[in-house]
Amino acid sequence: MTIRVALAQLDARVGDIDGNVDRVLAAWRSAAEQGVDLLITTELTITGYPPEDLLLKPEFVAANLAALDRLVTDGPPGCTAVVGYVGAGEGDATDAAHWDVAMATRHLTNSAAVLRDGAIVATYDKLRLPNYGVFDEARYFTPRDLPCVVEVAGVGVGVTVCEDLWTEDGPVQAAARAGARIIANLNASPYHRGKRQDREGWAVHHARRAGIPVLYCNVVGGQDEVVFDGDSFVVGPDGEVVARGAQFREDLVVVDLEVDGAHGPGEPSHRPAIAWRPTERLDELGEVWHALTRATRDYCHRNGFRQAIVGLSGGIDSAVVAALAADALGGEHVVTVAMPAPYSSPGSLADAAACAAALGTDHHVLAIDGPLRAVSELLGDLVVTGFDRQDGRQPGVAYENLQSRLRGLTLMALSNESGAIVLTTGNKSEYAVGYATLYGDMSGGFAPIKDIPKLLVYELARWRNRTGEVIPVATITKPPSAELRPGQLDQDSLPPYEILDDLVTGYVELDLSIAELVARGHEEAVVRRVVQLIDRAEYKRRQAAPGPKITARAFGRDRRVPITNGWRG
Repeated sequence: MTIRVALAQLDARVGDIDGNVDRVLAAWRSAAEQGVDLLITTELTITGYPPEDLLLKPEFVAANLAALDRLVTDGPPGCTAVVGYVGAGEGDATDAAHWDVAMATRHLTNSAAVLRDGAIVATYDKLRLPNYGVFDEARYFTPRDLPCVVEVAGVGVGVTVCEDLWTEDGPVQAAARAGARIIANLNASPYHRGKRQDREGWAVHHARRAGIPVLYCNVVGGQDEVVFDGDSFVVGPDGEVVARGAQFREDLVVVDLEVDGAHGPGEPSHRPAIAWRPTERLDELGEVWHALTRATRDYCHRNGFRQAIVGLSGGIDSAVVAALAADALGGEHVVTVAMPAPYSSPGSLADAAACAAALGTDHHVLAIDGPLRAVSELLGDLVVTGFDRQDGRQPGVAYENLQSRLRGLTLMALSNESGAIVLTTGNKSEYAVGYATLYGDMSGGFAPIKDIPKLLVYELARWRNRTGEVIPVATITKPPSAELRPGQLDQDSLPPYEILDDLVTGYVELDLSIAELVARGHEEAVVRRVVQLIDRAEYKRRQAAPGPKITARAFGRDRRVPITNGWRG
């Protein structure tokens, strides 16, 4: 028999309970109008994901439950919807003590409700609660090992939630053994490079093993340090993907499924068949670019910022951030500022101006030579400043960082005056080894390329230029330099980025030991120096602005190591 299903890939926002209910109802009504039997939404649809310590607020949990009641009352008849929410379990979780997390959340569950014709016909509580990387679900929720299979249009539907899919013999197979002929999997799965292959691999595995379709519905939108890409899909019983949702935007995917072994009435004769609507897929770099722009747009707009400020030096990092900001917010909503110092090259100033013109930003040139002289006079002999000294003393990193901090001060003053957010321009390679200046180029409210290694920054620049040059070719081809001292190049004090990025990937993302990094072909002295730099820079990263996770492991909540520790590998 045929069952018509729909995946409601929603931009469910954390804490926006009323807005999320409206989004569910809009998708639900649209699905009902198209003759859909079963609508699947996303994980914790009502609260948004991840709600984190909002779950410790009794009124928040109560509002979520009241919202579920509203959906029961206002949902359209004739179409079954599966909606994610926070369950209160046995007893009243809202009576728990605030000071004790275990007490405050002892009854809470990460749940899905099956709603039909004005009633909750079934509920499911997530079993597998991830507590690694960006996830903290074991902090808040109680697992339940009870499969849920509910009949929809004569078909047994097994309800599961996100991580339940990522195991060999867990809730998915339990639901199949309990009679499910379709698996519905509600997700809030953050994007990172290569994630689609992992998701589809598990869905295909379960579909083939049980011989039944798997519906995978994922949320979309940016939330602080993660971005959700949507990219929902339907896998047939043979393991073939038969429908896909859009990437990085809301979508309603409607598809007819032939289900074997079902019982009950056949499909209504008046309902026309739905053909699969194919969606254009982004290439790998396109995925990254769209992830960054979506994350930047959502962070800015949802926190009340309509305008952004970028310090545009003429270098590759700031050019890519400016282009991301223009794509995310519109060039007319971006202010770029070049802040030349005594060692800034004329070529860099020209490149910054060309980039700003191509992006349509409001561009300003504010030289910091005067402030640099004033602070140098203030510091006197306490800090060695200037490279034209008569005493022959050479300035060091303090003088270099002084230039960066004056630029940060300038940008933050403009931010305070205008209410615009400053976007920082440091990349993952710099953040890793501490080459982003604290209170300097790290100053700002959001860090779009914080999880982008240097070599990937160059790849993104070339990708963005594929339809027309917005980042000057000279910016891409010239050797990278902070231009804080005469003739300075990044590789005067760092290994080549081909080496550095591989070491950062190995040490940060793969947790490789020094011996294992050496076995990858690196010199032990270089490995030890880079590892030491990474470890020593943790205190800086703790003070950094949030930025979107793009790699398998990002700095921040994805990687939690103590600042003070004696382990040296």
